[in-house]
Amino acid sequence: MRRALLAILALLLLAGAAFLWLARPLRLEASEIAAEGSGDPVHGERLFWTGGCVSCHALAKSEGQAQLRLGGGAPLVTKFGTFHAPNISPDPADGIGGWTLADFANAMQRGVAPDGAALYPAFPYTSYARMTKSDVADLFAYLKTLPPVSGAAPPNDLSFPFNIRQGLGLWQRVFLDPAPVVALPADTPAQVLRGRYLVEGPGHCGECHTPRLLSGLGGLDEARWLSGAAAAEGEGKVPNITPSDAGLGDWSQSDIAYYLETGFTPDFDSVGGAMVEVQRNMAKLPAEDREAIAAYLKAVPAL
Repeated sequence: MRRALLAILALLLLAGAAFLWLARPLRLEASEIAAEGSGDPVHGERLFWTGGCVSCHALAKSEGQAQLRLGGGAPLVTKFGTFHAPNISPDPADGIGGWTLADFANAMQRGVAPDGAALYPAFPYTSYARMTKSDVADLFAYLKTLPPVSGAAPPNDLSFPFNIRQGLGLWQRVFLDPAPVVALPADTPAQVLRGRYLVEGPGHCGECHTPRLLSGLGGLDEARWLSGAAAAEGEGKVPNITPSDAGLGDWSQSDIAYYLETGFTPDFDSVGGAMVEVQRNMAKLPAEDREAIAAYLKAVPAL
C-alpha cells in the first residue's frame, strides 16, 4: 500500500512538473528581435495610431497632448473580471522606461512580461505577434519620446480561476500564431497585402470583430474571421465587417476608407460606440493606410 501511495505521489509530482514546463511562456529568439536602438520614432508614431494605444493606456476621453500621457486608462470590465491597462509611458519606475527592446518585443509579441510572467490576452499580443521586428522597434522608439507619467495602474481584479496566471502559457501555445489569418493568392496586389498586415497585426481588428471559441475562454474563431462578435464589455454586438450582405457588402472600398477618415457612413450616419476612438485614431494615418485597410476588408471571405 505504501509503495502504491509513493508511486501515485511520484506521478503527481511528475505531472505537476510537466504542467509547469508546458505552461511556461515562450520568449522570442534573439534573431526575431531588432537591434537595440534601431527604431525610427517617426514611423513609430504611425504604428502608435494604428494600434490605438491611446484607447487603453491614456485616460478616458483624453484630447490633444493628454492622449500622449500613457499612465493607464479606463478599466476594462468583463465577465471574467476587471482588467487595468498598465502604465506604458517611459517612466523608469512605473512605466517602461527601464525596459530593453527585447523586453518590449517579448511583451508585444509573446505576451511575456520582463519578469517572466504571462500577460493576459486582454492585451492583444496574439495580433501584435504578426508585426515585423522593425515595426516593433519603431513603436518602442516612439513611446520613449513621450512624457513619463508616474504612478502604476491598479492590479487586475479577476475572479477564480482566471486570476491564476499559470494556465496562460498553455493558452498561448494553442492560440498564439504569427501566421496570417487570411491566405491570399500569390498575385494579390500589394495594397491588399498591406491592408492584411495592418488589420491582422498592429490594427488588431479581429480582436473585437471576430467571435471567440469556447464561450469566450479561447482564442479567436478564425473560421468566422471579422464576422461580428459579442462585445467584451456589457451588452451589444460588434458588427460584421466582412463583404457580405450582413456586413459591408454594399460599401465600396472608397466608402470604407472615407468612414475611417471622417466617421461618416455611406448613408450619412456617423460612427458610434467604441468605434469612435478607433476611427479617430485611424483618421491620423496616411490615406494610403486607410485605403489598404479598405482594400483588405473587401478581399476577406464574406461571412
